[in-house]
Amino acid sequence: MEAVLAETRGLMTDAEAWRIGIKVFEVRVTRVHVYPSIVMDGTPNRIDPDKWSPLIMNFQKFYGLAPGQVHSSRLGEIPESTYLSPDVERAREAARAG
Repeated sequence: MEAVLAETRGLMTDAEAWRIGIKVFEVRVTRVHVYPSIVMDGTPNRIDPDKWSPLIMNFQKFYGLAPGQVHSSRLGEIPESTYLSPDVERAREAARAG
């Protein structure tokens, strides 16, 4: 995919612990390059899902279209608690209070 930068924002700028310069980039896709072998017959602007075998990350594991994990992921070795932001605890406190 080719894209142009539309906007840049800071991530979680209202939380002191996370205000370390993490940025979020919004982009606009301007062009997509596709292998001809996965294009739907007779329609040059569509992907044929029967010809495409995507690799999908789901809960830190890689999957394809068939049941079961395709292969392991290094991300799956990182404890999920590492990714928790202060928003999780704020939500828990709000649920307990209300």
